[in-house]
Amino acid sequence: MAIAVDKLSDPAVRALVAAINAGDREAFRQTLAPDATMSDDGSDRDVDDWTEREIFASRGHIDVRSESAAGRALIADYRNDTWGEMRTSWRFTVDGGKITRFETGQA
Repeated sequence: MAIAVDKLSDPAVRALVAAINAGDREAFRQTLAPDATMSDDGSDRDVDDWTEREIFASRGHIDVRSESAAGRALIADYRNDTWGEMRTSWRFTVDGGKITRFETGQA
């Protein structure tokens, strides 16, 4: 059973998941620090290029299954129009209420 987005523990992570699920690029960018970085399956990626391709252009959606590390580590079912659905892990570094780095990949 999925955890409701509004029940996620960390406010920055909660806002990021809500923005992804709403398809809201601007709200998503507001969750990130200006110099935020990310990786996918262990490889660093350009945040803007990756999120446009893997989230927004392909209608990405996250259903969080569990959280740990005070809400900064998630296991989720992620789906988009490109890859279908897969179990993923997400880890976030948050500083000053903004996400400075996230790492995702298959769980």
